[in-house]
Amino acid sequence: MRQRVGFARALVVHPNILLMDEPFSALDVLTAETLRSDFLNLWGEGQLPIKSVLLVTHNIEEAVQMCDRMLIFSTNPGRVVSEIPVDLPQPRHAQDPRFRALIDRVYVEMTARPRSESRAGPKSERFPGTGIGTVLTHVSSNVLTGLIETVYGPPYNGKADLPAIAEEQHLEVDDLFPAAEALQLLRFAEIEGGDIKLTEAGAQFAQSETDERKKLFARHLITYVPLAAHIRRVLDERASHRAPKSRFFDEIEDYMAEEGAEQTLRTIISWGRYAETFAYDDNRQAFSLENPA
Repeated sequence: MRQRVGFARALVVHPNILLMDEPFSALDVLTAETLRSDFLNLWGEGQLPIKSVLLVTHNIEEAVQMCDRMLIFSTNPGRVVSEIPVDLPQPRHAQDPRFRALIDRVYVEMTARPRSESRAGPKSERFPGTGIGTVLTHVSSNVLTGLIETVYGPPYNGKADLPAIAEEQHLEVDDLFPAAEALQLLRFAEIEGGDIKLTEAGAQFAQSETDERKKLFARHLITYVPLAAHIRRVLDERASHRAPKSRFFDEIEDYMAEEGAEQTLRTIISWGRYAETFAYDDNRQAFSLENPA
């Protein structure tokens, strides 16, 4: 009801354009669907005192359902990388093949490598590089393990359509993409054309027992994530095998904002603990090689 009141307050002043930033994200699924339908019905009947709507959303189905034109943004730096017109008549139905085709197209556009990276060659395109100053989105090892197991198992058998995974696992883009990108960073998967495909290492991980999984994850963490390798190297070189969090926080804050630095270190701590590459004491806020578990 608060969200309905929010719409009413915005519309009562008869604006020319309505700006909506994730207006349905805080609602449960059924309420969000009802409110979207009510809004589209009023819009279609010409009962809204506005000429246009600008909607920001991370829900791809919501964008295809509501919008006549979709703009896809990249990150770091944020810019428009693709424009997709939606010419489906309202009301739109999620099971319409044309509806599903548009969703697939959005996934393809969002997983496409930038042209500058494509020119660097096939290897760079499949596995984009990263440096110590790259922001890492926090994804737990449990989520990464679950995604590997899902893609490895039937009916996907090592290669899956990202929209299909999102629908089956009830995942939003904000949940699915960071996990898929983390697997690509760690060389457990490749992302291309809206698909995720396990590498040989990813398939090996899926078939292994817990201890072997940790060893494999540790090797890939040190090899392919420069910040993790840097932390481990510093710990190995110090006689005490300890280093304060601030030592690394100050270093990576030269490349990113404070929030990004916190998120990146939280991710590294989580992955390092799982792989038993190094330990982290929350109370002392320090990394160490003591019982890295």
